Amino acid sequence: MTAIHTASATTATATIEPHDAGSPTPHIRIAIVGSGFAGMGLAIKLRQEGRDDFLVFERGEDVGGTWRDNTYPGCQCDVPSNLYSFSFAPNPDWTHTYATQPEIRTYLQECADRFGIRPHIRFGHRVIDARWNDTDTRWHIDTSEGSFTADLVVVGAGPLSDPSIPEIPGAASFTGTSFHTARWDHDHELTGERIAVIGTGASAIQAVPAIQPIVEHLTLFQRTPPWVLPHPGRDVPESKRRRYRRFPITQKIDRAFTYVVRELSVIAFTKRPEFMEAPEREGIKHMERAVADPELRAKLRPTFSLGCKRVLLSDKWYPAIAQPNVDVVTESIREITPEGVVTADGVEYPVDTIIWATGFHVTDIPAAQHVWNAKGENLLHEITDGDGMYLGTTAPGFPNLFVMVGPNTGLGHSSIVYMIESQLNYILDAIHQIDDRGLATVTVRGGPARDYNAEMQRGLEGTIWNSGCASWYLDANGRNQTLWPTFTWKFRARTRRFDIANYDFVTQRERQLIASQRSSGTSTTRDTAAVIGG
Repeated sequence: MTAIHTASATTATATIEPHDAGSPTPHIRIAIVGSGFAGMGLAIKLRQEGRDDFLVFERGEDVGGTWRDNTYPGCQCDVPSNLYSFSFAPNPDWTHTYATQPEIRTYLQECADRFGIRPHIRFGHRVIDARWNDTDTRWHIDTSEGSFTADLVVVGAGPLSDPSIPEIPGAASFTGTSFHTARWDHDHELTGERIAVIGTGASAIQAVPAIQPIVEHLTLFQRTPPWVLPHPGRDVPESKRRRYRRFPITQKIDRAFTYVVRELSVIAFTKRPEFMEAPEREGIKHMERAVADPELRAKLRPTFSLGCKRVLLSDKWYPAIAQPNVDVVTESIREITPEGVVTADGVEYPVDTIIWATGFHVTDIPAAQHVWNAKGENLLHEITDGDGMYLGTTAPGFPNLFVMVGPNTGLGHSSIVYMIESQLNYILDAIHQIDDRGLATVTVRGGPARDYNAEMQRGLEGTIWNSGCASWYLDANGRNQTLWPTFTWKFRARTRRFDIANYDFVTQRERQLIASQRSSGTSTTRDTAAVIGG
């Protein structure tokens, strides 16, 4: 992949100040957690504005987020490449209309280099704890490599970052090798082995065809048969890549066309479910063309509406699982023994390796479990059992905190990068207003957050995404806190400006007055959580 065609930014070293006189704790203006698309996007935008007062805390040893961690064979994006990339950093050299994991990771690495982001990244820094302190109006951040304080925190660790492995009795007793697709063990040789793959989601339909030809036997444990449609991807000819490089406007036009087509598809998901009948018929034909065995066909026929779960794309899935060395098991798993997997009917399947293709912690947002406000309240608890988040970005009771790819910002039809760029607009304008107004803190009010989340749930009523199947879109309470319920341009419109009228805020002057009164023992009429304007 050649260099990304976009303006570069001057490399700068992050500005880190002492926390206070005599204290070794370094202080920064903005702390960003994660260096995937979300964290990287914000870092790039801050650098483009000439800012160097931020750090990115990254638990890994390189950038890329989920596209760094998911290295399983066959890993590929299911959104067209031109749309699954930053609008401000187009890549004219995608080799496939749906990019593979290595290309996307390389793209993000090149973005980090071109925009001078690496000096701002602290690799190997896992955020263990982030707590707001009302006294000094700062976030206190503990990482695996040291402590920091920050005026603002932006959590950019997306929902596809922490693998989810179900608790199955006996799993710890298994004497073979086991790993999740997101933590693929490339040092372990699968050739000639008996493999169990648990799960039939997006990673399974890509990994199974890649390993099926080399294993002795593969047992696929399927809870729910997914909808799998023909893959529309194709190689991008050099002539088109040359045209993109010479005339960048042509790639912008292609991107816009892809966006519009994807955007129109939301009508079928939300307003006209009958529009799904034709793709459902195509999905069944797609399966029947590759699978001759009527018993296997019955196992693979979906029992829910297309779109209720994530729609999957593959031309290799059905041919692979129809091979003689593959068995599809639909009985639920009862336990795992030292030698294999036992299903509810008492049958034991001896295996050498277990591969968990069981998805991620999506609705229980692991990063939120490490974030606390001044009252000792946990962000995850507030999201799931409190007022929820406003615009999937800010939370009541958590000053100067922003979350990217938060609740109800996920998509079932388009590119999450579009939503990320919308949130970037909102967060950057918030920073501008904080600076211009001389504010110490901004905190969204509970009322707007409650109203917004009620609106989200009303919007999802009657959509295919809420049509009754058990999917990772739903949380433990059965609420869909994952997907945005309508056209993405509506989210872009709502996040174009930071709507400070929905926030409580405290000015720097007020903060200093409160601090002075506290230090002198004078009673105050309000603290930093008070409404100073709005």
